[in-house]
Amino acid sequence: MRILSAFIKKEFLQIIRDPSSIMIAFILPTLLSLIYMYGINMDSVNIRLGLKLDDANPQVMTLAKSFSNNNYIRTHIYDDKDAMYNDIVNSKLQGAVIIPGDFTASLHSRRTAQVLVITDGSETNTANYVQSYASGIIYQWLETMHYSKQQVNLINPQLRIWYNAELDSHYFILPGSLAVTLSLVGILLTALVVAREWERGTMEALLSTRLTRLQFVLGKYFAYYVLGMCSLCFNIFLCVTAFAIPFRGSYLMIFLVGSLFLLTCMGIGLLVSTIFKNQFLASQVSLLMGFLPALLLSGLMFPISSMPAFFRYLTAVLPQRYFVSFIESEFLAGTIGHIVFINTAYLSCLCLVLSFLVYKNTWARLEK
Repeated sequence: MRILSAFIKKEFLQIIRDPSSIMIAFILPTLLSLIYMYGINMDSVNIRLGLKLDDANPQVMTLAKSFSNNNYIRTHIYDDKDAMYNDIVNSKLQGAVIIPGDFTASLHSRRTAQVLVITDGSETNTANYVQSYASGIIYQWLETMHYSKQQVNLINPQLRIWYNAELDSHYFILPGSLAVTLSLVGILLTALVVAREWERGTMEALLSTRLTRLQFVLGKYFAYYVLGMCSLCFNIFLCVTAFAIPFRGSYLMIFLVGSLFLLTCMGIGLLVSTIFKNQFLASQVSLLMGFLPALLLSGLMFPISSMPAFFRYLTAVLPQRYFVSFIESEFLAGTIGHIVFINTAYLSCLCLVLSFLVYKNTWARLEK
Protein backbone atom coordinates (compact mmCIF):
# COMPACT_ATOMS: atom_id res chain seq x y z
CA MET A 1 0.00 0.00 0.00
CA ARG A 2 2.91 2.34 0.77
CA ILE A 3 4.36 1.73 -2.69
CA LEU A 4 1.01 2.49 -4.35
CA SER A 5 0.62 5.70 -2.30
CA ALA A 6 4.09 6.86 -3.29
CA PHE A 7 3.39 6.13 -6.96
CA ILE A 8 0.08 8.02 -6.83
CA LYS A 9 1.86 10.96 -5.18
CA LYS A 10 4.43 10.87 -7.97
CA GLU A 11 1.62 11.03 -10.57
CA PHE A 12 0.00 14.03 -8.89
CA LEU A 13 3.35 15.82 -8.76
CA GLN A 14 3.78 15.06 -12.46
CA ILE A 15 0.37 16.60 -13.18
CA ILE A 16 1.27 19.74 -11.23
CA ARG A 17 4.63 20.10 -13.01
CA ASP A 18 3.12 19.53 -16.47
CA PRO A 19 0.95 22.52 -17.53
CA SER A 20 -0.38 20.59 -20.54
CA SER A 21 -2.49 18.41 -18.21
CA ILE A 22 -4.18 21.48 -16.73
CA MET A 23 -4.73 22.90 -20.21
CA ILE A 24 -6.34 19.67 -21.42
CA ALA A 25 -8.51 19.37 -18.32
CA PHE A 26 -9.76 22.96 -18.05
CA ILE A 27 -8.67 25.28 -20.88
CA LEU A 28 -9.62 22.92 -23.71
CA PRO A 29 -13.14 22.21 -22.35
CA THR A 30 -13.72 25.93 -21.84
CA LEU A 31 -12.79 26.71 -25.45
CA LEU A 32 -14.93 23.84 -26.76
CA SER A 33 -17.90 24.95 -24.64
CA LEU A 34 -17.63 28.49 -26.01
CA ILE A 35 -17.54 27.12 -29.56
CA TYR A 36 -20.55 24.87 -29.00
CA MET A 37 -22.50 27.64 -27.28
CA TYR A 38 -21.78 30.58 -29.56
CA GLY A 39 -20.23 29.13 -32.72
CA ILE A 40 -22.59 26.21 -33.45
CA ASN A 41 -26.29 26.88 -33.91
CA MET A 42 -28.64 24.33 -35.43
CA ASP A 43 -31.58 26.75 -35.36
CA SER A 44 -32.24 28.81 -38.47
CA VAL A 45 -32.89 32.23 -36.97
CA ASN A 46 -31.95 34.47 -39.89
CA ILE A 47 -33.73 33.22 -42.99
CA ARG A 48 -33.77 35.63 -45.92
CA LEU A 49 -37.17 35.31 -47.56
CA GLY A 50 -38.49 37.01 -50.68
CA LEU A 51 -42.15 38.11 -50.76
CA LYS A 52 -44.13 39.03 -53.88
CA LEU A 53 -47.68 40.33 -53.47
CA ASP A 54 -49.78 40.03 -56.62
CA ASP A 55 -52.96 40.77 -54.64
CA ALA A 56 -53.39 44.47 -53.83
CA ASN A 57 -56.05 43.90 -51.16
CA PRO A 58 -55.23 45.71 -47.86
CA GLN A 59 -55.66 42.43 -45.99
CA VAL A 60 -52.70 41.01 -47.86
CA MET A 61 -50.55 43.86 -46.52
CA THR A 62 -51.30 42.65 -43.00
CA LEU A 63 -50.02 39.22 -44.06
CA ALA A 64 -46.83 40.87 -45.32
CA LYS A 65 -46.45 42.55 -41.91
CA SER A 66 -46.82 39.14 -40.25
CA PHE A 67 -43.83 37.92 -42.25
CA SER A 68 -41.83 41.06 -41.46
CA ASN A 69 -42.54 40.85 -37.72
CA ASN A 70 -41.32 37.27 -37.40
CA ASN A 71 -38.08 36.98 -35.41
CA TYR A 72 -36.67 34.19 -37.58
CA ILE A 73 -37.22 35.75 -41.01
CA ARG A 74 -35.75 38.74 -42.84
CA THR A 75 -38.32 39.67 -45.45
CA HIS A 76 -37.59 41.42 -48.75
CA ILE A 77 -40.60 42.50 -50.83
CA TYR A 78 -40.21 42.27 -54.62
CA ASP A 79 -42.17 43.74 -57.48
CA ASP A 80 -40.27 41.81 -60.15
CA LYS A 81 -40.64 38.04 -59.98
CA ASP A 82 -37.59 37.43 -62.18
CA ALA A 83 -35.39 39.53 -59.88
CA MET A 84 -36.57 37.47 -56.91
CA TYR A 85 -35.84 34.20 -58.75
CA ASN A 86 -32.39 35.52 -59.64
CA ASP A 87 -31.66 36.28 -55.97
CA ILE A 88 -32.63 32.70 -55.05
CA VAL A 89 -30.27 31.36 -57.72
CA ASN A 90 -27.46 33.60 -56.40
CA SER A 91 -28.12 32.44 -52.79
CA LYS A 92 -29.17 35.91 -51.67
CA LEU A 93 -32.48 34.40 -50.60
CA GLN A 94 -33.22 31.04 -49.00
CA GLY A 95 -36.82 31.01 -50.15
CA ALA A 96 -39.73 33.02 -51.49
CA VAL A 97 -43.49 33.35 -51.01
CA ILE A 98 -45.79 34.48 -53.82
CA ILE A 99 -49.33 35.62 -53.00
CA PRO A 100 -51.43 35.26 -56.19
CA GLY A 101 -53.85 37.91 -57.39
CA ASP A 102 -56.99 35.90 -56.51
CA PHE A 103 -55.88 35.15 -52.93
CA THR A 104 -58.40 37.26 -50.98
CA ALA A 105 -61.15 36.59 -53.55
CA SER A 106 -60.71 32.86 -52.99
CA LEU A 107 -60.87 33.32 -49.23
CA HIS A 108 -64.03 35.43 -49.38
CA SER A 109 -65.75 32.94 -51.66
CA ARG A 110 -64.81 30.06 -49.30
CA ARG A 111 -62.59 28.45 -51.91
CA THR A 112 -59.09 27.09 -51.37
CA ALA A 113 -56.59 29.92 -51.64
CA GLN A 114 -53.26 29.00 -53.23
CA VAL A 115 -49.94 30.35 -51.95
CA LEU A 116 -46.67 29.49 -53.70
CA VAL A 117 -43.72 28.78 -51.37
CA ILE A 118 -40.35 28.36 -53.11
CA THR A 119 -37.38 26.93 -51.22
CA ASP A 120 -33.74 26.34 -52.08
CA GLY A 121 -33.38 22.57 -51.94
CA SER A 122 -29.58 22.69 -52.06
CA GLU A 123 -29.74 23.28 -48.29
CA THR A 124 -32.20 20.65 -47.11
CA ASN A 125 -32.54 21.72 -43.49
CA THR A 126 -32.98 25.38 -44.40
CA ALA A 127 -35.59 24.44 -47.01
CA ASN A 128 -37.59 22.63 -44.34
CA TYR A 129 -37.36 25.66 -42.08
CA VAL A 130 -38.58 27.97 -44.85
CA GLN A 131 -41.55 25.72 -45.59
CA SER A 132 -42.49 25.35 -41.91
CA TYR A 133 -42.10 29.04 -41.05
CA ALA A 134 -44.06 30.23 -44.08
CA SER A 135 -46.90 27.78 -43.47
CA GLY A 136 -47.04 28.64 -39.78
CA ILE A 137 -47.19 32.39 -40.42
CA ILE A 138 -49.97 31.99 -43.00
CA TYR A 139 -52.07 29.74 -40.74
CA GLN A 140 -51.59 32.11 -37.81
CA TRP A 141 -52.62 35.06 -39.97
CA LEU A 142 -55.77 33.23 -41.08
CA GLU A 143 -56.73 32.63 -37.47
CA THR A 144 -56.06 36.28 -36.64
CA MET A 145 -58.34 37.37 -39.51
CA HIS A 146 -61.12 35.15 -38.09
CA TYR A 147 -61.56 32.91 -41.07
CA SER A 148 -63.40 29.65 -40.53
CA LYS A 149 -61.52 26.56 -39.38
CA GLN A 150 -62.18 24.91 -42.74
CA GLN A 151 -60.08 27.60 -44.37
CA VAL A 152 -57.31 27.28 -41.82
CA ASN A 153 -57.25 23.52 -41.59
CA LEU A 154 -59.68 20.67 -41.15
CA ILE A 155 -57.85 19.86 -37.89
CA ASN A 156 -56.90 22.45 -35.30
CA PRO A 157 -53.96 20.92 -33.41
CA GLN A 158 -52.99 22.06 -29.92
CA LEU A 159 -49.18 22.08 -29.77
CA ARG A 160 -47.38 21.16 -26.56
CA ILE A 161 -43.57 21.00 -26.55
CA TRP A 162 -42.03 18.99 -23.74
CA TYR A 163 -38.51 19.16 -22.29
CA ASN A 164 -37.31 21.96 -24.58
CA ALA A 165 -40.22 24.36 -24.94
CA GLU A 166 -37.99 27.12 -26.37
CA LEU A 167 -36.76 24.77 -29.13
CA ASP A 168 -33.24 25.97 -28.42
CA SER A 169 -30.72 23.54 -29.89
CA HIS A 170 -28.09 24.62 -27.35
CA TYR A 171 -30.13 22.91 -24.63
CA PHE A 172 -29.14 19.51 -26.01
CA ILE A 173 -25.95 20.35 -27.93
CA LEU A 174 -24.06 21.77 -24.94
CA PRO A 175 -24.87 18.90 -22.52
CA GLY A 176 -24.15 16.38 -25.28
CA SER A 177 -20.86 18.12 -26.01
CA LEU A 178 -19.70 17.06 -22.55
CA ALA A 179 -19.24 13.61 -24.06
CA VAL A 180 -16.85 15.11 -26.62
CA THR A 181 -14.88 17.18 -24.12
CA LEU A 182 -14.74 14.41 -21.52
CA SER A 183 -13.59 11.97 -24.20
CA LEU A 184 -10.73 14.28 -25.14
CA VAL A 185 -9.86 14.86 -21.48
CA GLY A 186 -9.99 11.17 -20.53
CA ILE A 187 -8.25 9.84 -23.62
CA LEU A 188 -5.70 12.62 -24.17
CA LEU A 189 -4.64 12.82 -20.54
CA THR A 190 -3.91 9.11 -20.29
CA ALA A 191 -2.72 8.54 -23.86
CA LEU A 192 0.51 10.37 -23.08
CA VAL A 193 1.38 9.09 -19.63
CA VAL A 194 2.99 5.73 -20.45
CA ALA A 195 4.51 6.99 -23.71
CA ARG A 196 6.00 9.89 -21.75
CA GLU A 197 7.57 7.44 -19.28
CA TRP A 198 9.31 5.66 -22.17
CA GLU A 199 10.42 8.86 -23.91
CA ARG A 200 11.85 10.44 -20.76
CA GLY A 201 13.55 7.24 -19.63
CA THR A 202 11.66 7.03 -16.33
CA MET A 203 10.12 3.67 -17.25
CA GLU A 204 13.46 1.98 -16.60
CA ALA A 205 13.49 3.50 -13.11
CA LEU A 206 10.00 2.16 -12.47
CA LEU A 207 11.05 -1.28 -13.71
CA SER A 208 13.80 -1.35 -11.09
CA THR A 209 11.31 -0.86 -8.23
CA ARG A 210 8.97 -3.34 -6.58
CA LEU A 211 5.98 -1.71 -8.31
CA THR A 212 3.60 -4.39 -9.60
CA ARG A 213 1.52 -4.13 -12.73
CA LEU A 214 -1.67 -3.77 -10.66
CA GLN A 215 -0.18 -0.89 -8.69
CA PHE A 216 1.08 0.69 -11.91
CA VAL A 217 -2.36 0.58 -13.54
CA LEU A 218 -4.21 1.71 -10.38
CA GLY A 219 -1.80 4.62 -9.91
CA LYS A 220 -2.29 5.82 -13.47
CA TYR A 221 -6.07 5.45 -13.23
CA PHE A 222 -6.48 7.14 -9.84
CA ALA A 223 -4.48 10.31 -10.45
CA TYR A 224 -6.02 11.12 -13.81
CA TYR A 225 -9.48 10.05 -12.66
CA VAL A 226 -9.37 12.78 -10.01
CA LEU A 227 -8.26 15.35 -12.59
CA GLY A 228 -10.91 14.19 -15.07
CA MET A 229 -13.71 14.41 -12.50
CA CYS A 230 -12.62 17.93 -11.61
CA SER A 231 -12.88 18.72 -15.32
CA LEU A 232 -16.39 17.18 -15.46
CA CYS A 233 -17.57 19.22 -12.48
CA PHE A 234 -16.08 22.34 -14.05
CA ASN A 235 -17.92 21.68 -17.33
CA ILE A 236 -21.25 21.08 -15.61
CA PHE A 237 -20.74 24.31 -13.67
CA LEU A 238 -20.19 26.17 -16.95
CA CYS A 239 -23.33 24.68 -18.51
CA VAL A 240 -25.65 25.36 -15.57
CA THR A 241 -24.25 28.65 -14.27
CA ALA A 242 -22.44 30.44 -17.09
CA PHE A 243 -24.61 29.32 -20.03
CA ALA A 244 -27.93 28.91 -18.10
CA ILE A 245 -28.71 25.45 -19.52
CA PRO A 246 -31.70 24.01 -17.59
CA PHE A 247 -30.87 20.97 -15.46
CA ARG A 248 -33.65 18.63 -14.28
CA GLY A 249 -31.72 15.53 -13.25
CA SER A 250 -29.56 14.38 -10.37
CA TYR A 251 -26.03 15.61 -9.78
CA LEU A 252 -25.24 12.37 -7.97
CA MET A 253 -26.34 10.34 -11.00
CA ILE A 254 -24.21 12.48 -13.33
CA PHE A 255 -21.27 11.97 -11.00
CA LEU A 256 -21.69 8.18 -10.97
CA VAL A 257 -22.32 7.66 -14.69
CA GLY A 258 -19.76 10.34 -15.57
CA SER A 259 -17.19 8.46 -13.48
CA LEU A 260 -17.96 5.27 -15.40
CA PHE A 261 -17.68 7.06 -18.74
CA LEU A 262 -14.42 8.75 -17.71
CA LEU A 263 -12.90 5.42 -16.64
CA THR A 264 -13.91 3.95 -20.00
CA CYS A 265 -12.24 6.80 -21.89
CA MET A 266 -9.17 6.52 -19.68
CA GLY A 267 -9.04 2.83 -20.57
CA ILE A 268 -8.89 3.76 -24.25
CA GLY A 269 -6.15 6.31 -23.58
CA LEU A 270 -4.05 3.96 -21.46
CA LEU A 271 -4.40 1.21 -24.04
CA VAL A 272 -3.17 3.58 -26.75
CA SER A 273 -0.36 4.77 -24.49
CA THR A 274 0.88 1.26 -23.74
CA ILE A 275 0.85 0.27 -27.41
CA PHE A 276 2.57 3.39 -28.79
CA LYS A 277 5.72 4.58 -27.04
CA ASN A 278 5.82 7.89 -28.95
CA GLN A 279 3.83 10.79 -27.46
CA PHE A 280 3.11 12.43 -30.81
CA LEU A 281 1.79 9.23 -32.35
CA ALA A 282 -0.21 8.42 -29.23
CA SER A 283 -1.81 11.89 -29.24
CA GLN A 284 -2.78 11.60 -32.91
CA VAL A 285 -4.32 8.17 -32.43
CA SER A 286 -6.17 9.32 -29.32
CA LEU A 287 -7.62 12.32 -31.17
CA LEU A 288 -8.74 10.03 -33.97
CA MET A 289 -10.34 7.59 -31.54
CA GLY A 290 -11.76 10.18 -29.17
CA PHE A 291 -12.86 13.29 -31.05
CA LEU A 292 -14.19 12.05 -34.40
CA PRO A 293 -16.38 9.19 -33.08
CA ALA A 294 -17.71 11.41 -30.29
CA LEU A 295 -18.65 14.16 -32.73
CA LEU A 296 -19.90 12.18 -35.73
CA LEU A 297 -21.17 8.82 -34.44
CA SER A 298 -22.41 9.51 -30.91
CA GLY A 299 -25.82 10.85 -31.94
CA LEU A 300 -24.91 14.38 -30.84
CA MET A 301 -25.07 15.95 -34.31
CA PHE A 302 -26.62 13.23 -36.44
CA PRO A 303 -29.38 10.77 -35.41
CA ILE A 304 -28.07 7.22 -35.13
CA SER A 305 -31.36 5.84 -36.48
CA SER A 306 -30.74 7.58 -39.83
CA MET A 307 -27.25 6.10 -40.28
CA PRO A 308 -26.54 3.08 -42.52
CA ALA A 309 -26.64 -0.30 -40.79
CA PHE A 310 -22.84 -0.65 -40.64
CA PHE A 311 -22.38 2.61 -38.74
CA ARG A 312 -25.34 1.89 -36.46
CA TYR A 313 -23.64 -1.34 -35.41
CA LEU A 314 -20.32 0.47 -35.09
CA THR A 315 -21.77 2.95 -32.60
CA ALA A 316 -22.57 0.03 -30.28
CA VAL A 317 -18.91 -0.14 -29.23
CA LEU A 318 -18.51 3.62 -28.75
CA PRO A 319 -18.91 4.79 -25.13
CA GLN A 320 -19.79 8.31 -26.31
CA ARG A 321 -23.09 7.05 -27.73
CA TYR A 322 -24.32 5.95 -24.31
CA PHE A 323 -23.10 9.00 -22.43
CA VAL A 324 -24.72 11.41 -24.92
CA SER A 325 -28.04 9.58 -24.55
CA PHE A 326 -27.75 9.67 -20.75
CA ILE A 327 -26.63 13.26 -20.24
CA GLU A 328 -29.10 14.83 -22.69
CA SER A 329 -31.91 13.01 -20.92
CA GLU A 330 -30.51 14.03 -17.53
CA PHE A 331 -30.42 17.72 -18.44
CA LEU A 332 -33.69 18.01 -20.38
CA ALA A 333 -36.01 15.36 -18.93
CA GLY A 334 -34.49 14.39 -15.58
CA THR A 335 -33.43 11.00 -14.26
CA ILE A 336 -35.28 8.27 -16.20
CA GLY A 337 -34.67 4.81 -14.77
CA HIS A 338 -34.51 2.64 -17.89
CA ILE A 339 -32.31 5.16 -19.78
CA VAL A 340 -29.86 5.26 -16.88
CA PHE A 341 -29.87 1.46 -16.55
CA ILE A 342 -29.33 0.67 -20.24
CA ASN A 343 -26.55 3.20 -20.76
CA THR A 344 -24.85 2.29 -17.47
CA ALA A 345 -24.93 -1.42 -18.35
CA TYR A 346 -23.24 -0.88 -21.71
CA LEU A 347 -20.66 1.52 -20.25
CA SER A 348 -19.87 -0.98 -17.49
CA CYS A 349 -19.20 -3.72 -20.04
CA LEU A 350 -16.95 -1.48 -22.12
CA CYS A 351 -15.11 -0.25 -19.03
CA LEU A 352 -14.42 -3.80 -17.79
CA VAL A 353 -13.20 -4.97 -21.20
CA LEU A 354 -10.88 -1.98 -21.64
CA SER A 355 -9.54 -2.24 -18.09
CA PHE A 356 -8.73 -5.91 -18.67
CA LEU A 357 -6.92 -5.09 -21.93
CA VAL A 358 -4.94 -2.31 -20.25
CA TYR A 359 -3.99 -4.63 -17.40
CA LYS A 360 -2.81 -7.45 -19.68
CA ASN A 361 -1.04 -5.19 -22.18
CA THR A 362 0.70 -3.12 -19.52
CA TRP A 363 2.11 -6.27 -17.93
CA ALA A 364 3.59 -7.36 -21.23
CA ARG A 365 5.09 -3.93 -21.88
CA LEU A 366 6.60 -3.70 -18.40
CA GLU A 367 8.35 -7.04 -18.88
CA LYS A 368 9.89 -5.71 -22.05
